[in-house]
Amino acid sequence: MKSYVMGIDFGSTTAKTVILDLQGRMLSSQVAHMGAVSGEGVAAAIAGALDSAGLAQADIGRTVATGYGRRMLDIADKNYTEITCHARGAVAMVPQARVVIDIGGQDSKVIAVDAQGLVMQFTMNDRCAAGTGKFFEVLARAMQIELEDMGDLALQAKQSLKISSMCATFAETEVISLLAEGQSKADILGGVHAAVATRTVGLVGRVGRKGPIVMTGGVARNKAAVHYIEEALDEKLILPATPQIAGALGAALIGLDDYHSEHGYVPSASDDDALEAQMALDKACVPGCKGVPELAARPSARRDNAAALWKRIQSHL
Repeated sequence: MKSYVMGIDFGSTTAKTVILDLQGRMLSSQVAHMGAVSGEGVAAAIAGALDSAGLAQADIGRTVATGYGRRMLDIADKNYTEITCHARGAVAMVPQARVVIDIGGQDSKVIAVDAQGLVMQFTMNDRCAAGTGKFFEVLARAMQIELEDMGDLALQAKQSLKISSMCATFAETEVISLLAEGQSKADILGGVHAAVATRTVGLVGRVGRKGPIVMTGGVARNKAAVHYIEEALDEKLILPATPQIAGALGAALIGLDDYHSEHGYVPSASDDDALEAQMALDKACVPGCKGVPELAARPSARRDNAAALWKRIQSHL
């Protein structure tokens, strides 16, 4: 009997897999760091989760995928956007959360959610790697330090340095220049994390502070990133024990709803299509590194259609 469901978050730099039983209890989770979207990485995450749970693929009754590579997974019965799945997973981990900050490998998302983990509003930045895990990786290489050491070192900053560029390429050049001037690595990293916090708080401002804020994604494991965001928000963040698996958990819970469709809410395909349309709208309207303000003002049937779809989903929430 196929008595288990699987959620897979096929992300840009890591793959996450969660397996639940039919009562919604988590049997296992696995995070595979793969550097870039790859079939090998997601296969490792799936195999690791199955092995940890003592299961075979034949035991899985429903598989739902999310993330950048979600449409590449033939194993998945359905796929949903990261927005839908991260919202659901974050609230499952932190029921009181009403705003979700998710900073992953390639994008940053802020999502306003209700008590059921349904999306009320969201905004995101994925035009470039600004402030994301990839951004920190680039700067770690430039400063010749381990990525895992960045947070602790940033918390040792003695002065506030201003980092003017959030583009990964330009920020790398700026960091190298500051090192050449004799600035300490700790002070530079303090400035980098403060700049990321300012950008993140700007995203929070777009959806509004509607209640307790939870932070998910790989960057939630960076102590300095959390510290500087809390300082900029003047509010404590709630951190799940395993912040990286929020999307995979949300996907698994949606799979569980789908498996037992007579219980709970199952996001419809049209609902998720509306969210994806709004994601495309955000991508189209966010200026690039140099700034292209006319893009935001230019009328577009694509933007109008996406906005109409998003308005339709909001009327049903």
